[in-house]
Amino acid sequence: MKFIDHTTLSVQAGDGGMGCIAFLREKHRPKGGPCGGDGGHGGNVIFTVNPQLVTLQDISIQNHYNAENGAHGKGKNMHGKNGKDIIIPLPPGTVIKNADTKQILEDLTKPEDSFVAAMGGNGGFGNARFKTQAQTAPRVANDGKKGEKLNIELELKVLADVGLVGLPNAGKST
Repeated sequence: MKFIDHTTLSVQAGDGGMGCIAFLREKHRPKGGPCGGDGGHGGNVIFTVNPQLVTLQDISIQNHYNAENGAHGKGKNMHGKNGKDIIIPLPPGTVIKNADTKQILEDLTKPEDSFVAAMGGNGGFGNARFKTQAQTAPRVANDGKKGEKLNIELELKVLADVGLVGLPNAGKST
């Protein structure tokens, strides 16, 4: 087993779904009101601690992690499905840094620690949200917001199991 204690990843959160422009149609109401649903939210990229891991080898195999996009809204006020979060397990003692700025984002040490590295985009509003007394049939809907994209650097802090103490030139290396 190879021991890897440093790796770089690219993570992308999911984009939000687009809002829908739709109008209600029924048998005796040919020109019903707006009924466009909202788009779903994009998935997040989450790092969690798994105490059973001891190296970053499994994570370093894949360089890009993308969360799922939110689904688009539909007619009849149906909202789009939210994108699934992607959960990346890390060994305890992992430091998460922004690879571009070298800023430390999080230090995951405890088994219950988790960190949302990239937030998914919000879903856009459908035309049902824009209905007012003055504007009863809006033909406007919002696009979903883009998810965050980051280059992440992971570094595993390695603690020694044994330490040697002694005088200089006393043969500690043998």
